[in-house]
Amino acid sequence: YGAQIVECEPTDQARDIAANEVIKTQGGLLIHPNQDPYVIAGQGTMAMELLNQIDDLDAIVAPVGGGGMISGIALWARHIRGKGIKIIAAEPKNADDCFQSISSGKLTPNASPPVTIADGVRVSIGENTWPIIRDMVDDVVCVSEQDIHNATRLVWERMKLVIEPSSGVGVAAVLSSEGKKSLKGCKKVGIVLCGGNVDLAAINWEYHESGPG
Repeated sequence: YGAQIVECEPTDQARDIAANEVIKTQGGLLIHPNQDPYVIAGQGTMAMELLNQIDDLDAIVAPVGGGGMISGIALWARHIRGKGIKIIAAEPKNADDCFQSISSGKLTPNASPPVTIADGVRVSIGENTWPIIRDMVDDVVCVSEQDIHNATRLVWERMKLVIEPSSGVGVAAVLSSEGKKSLKGCKKVGIVLCGGNVDLAAINWEYHESGPG
């Protein structure tokens, strides 16, 4: 589509260096995809739309990578419903920095680039999203690579929606035993399907727990 793509290593530090170099050499303004307050607020309108359509939702489940989406959703949902709704973050076990942060009580980024089929949530939560997640998200449910794969395929086959594996993380969380415990008593649950960026030429449904095929 005509964009100039600047490639770098898949780490937060490498992305920051590459972005700063582009700003330095070409000019421009960095709009962070998950730590910018306006981006967080904009992503939160998903919760506003959900609750406008179904005002008696018991819970909202959304995948978490950098945390912008789940933070925005939590802010909006708490503003509209207060504590009358559960907010559940879902993430791969292979990229569980959000879970580790909640467990330790301090921001704990992934120590190394995670290996997961859910490439959209390989990034870690950040300085701006961590306090919101810490204070407003009720639980973090982690799922295996097989769970993500199965959930993604289920949505493709049954709902006829082309979702990416990162979207499948939320579905996998709801279907998992841990998710069912976290959502006990909830009858109406909204799951955010966060995207459909899939390379159809590369996808392989013959998946085994050892990794994507």
